[in-house]
Amino acid sequence: MSITGALYRKYRPQTFAEVRDQSHIVTVLEGAIKKGEIPHAMLFSGTRGTGKTTLARIFAKAIGTADLDLYEIDAASNRGIDDIRELKEAVHTMPFESTHKVYIIDEVHMLTKEAFNALLKTLEEPPAHVVFILATTEEEKLLDTILSRCQVFKMHSPSRVVLAETVTEIAKKEGFTLSPDAADLIAIAADGSFRDALGVTQKVIMASGDKIGSADEVAAIIGAPKTVTMLKLVSALHAKNKTNALEAVQAAVESGVDIKLFTRLLLEHVRAVMLLRNLPNKKEAILAPFGTETQTKLVEYASGPSPLNSHLLLSLLKSFDLIFHSPIPQAPLEIAIIEITEA
Repeated sequence: MSITGALYRKYRPQTFAEVRDQSHIVTVLEGAIKKGEIPHAMLFSGTRGTGKTTLARIFAKAIGTADLDLYEIDAASNRGIDDIRELKEAVHTMPFESTHKVYIIDEVHMLTKEAFNALLKTLEEPPAHVVFILATTEEEKLLDTILSRCQVFKMHSPSRVVLAETVTEIAKKEGFTLSPDAADLIAIAADGSFRDALGVTQKVIMASGDKIGSADEVAAIIGAPKTVTMLKLVSALHAKNKTNALEAVQAAVESGVDIKLFTRLLLEHVRAVMLLRNLPNKKEAILAPFGTETQTKLVEYASGPSPLNSHLLLSLLKSFDLIFHSPIPQAPLEIAIIEITEA
């Protein structure tokens, strides 16, 4: 199956209506445009892949800015005082075709201290025809004097549900079907990034031998465990079978699984059992991300006494934090397994 161009570029939103999970910002921007109260400086802050520059382009287009009058500057590679001096001189020239010239400065936190100070003076008294839209993944690195001169908008990281829905819809447009558990696995791996989610989806579509993407196909691409490996571990923990549980972890490590993602997925399974036990009326929603085989097992484990409970979940959460600092990534998980199976 062939794909022309990167999916995240192909399906990048072109209008406010197409922007997902950022209604708190879209509503304000649309209101400002409707009233003719265009801010002279805005800051879009948020994690990678949340659509900061995309939303900036949509705003520029919505206020009638033509391509000739839209300037995008990557502060990571144009971060010095000379670059900002050139910008200061350029802003005073009138737009070619539009009412406003819009300057989008991406990764603005990368500017040098001198460049920041020069930009500050421009933000204080910009020409009436100029709009600045700054974007950053690290708002805390910006000077308070910069922040005070901007209207600050904090982008939400898209939820897991929204990411799963997005990749499912886009895969369908490409003539490809993602199973619900495959879409959910992509959403987990994307960790709040639309761009990363579509990047994984594209790899799955290209690698698949047919037009249906399974969770195991996604797992092979992102370094996640196969369903059978995860079920072996969950089953072993349910039975307090230390040997089988540790063997499942070893098998995952030997197959090149990302141990952080492995532990995250184990957390999802244990959490599902806990929720099924305590929120039986939400059974369908709780089980929705999982495949049929996994759903059957989780319902079985939730129906009676099991070590798959809140105590195990808390232990696994602690293990997950320790993984980031452990020279042997799987060691915190192995310790948690031994403790729970010997208790």
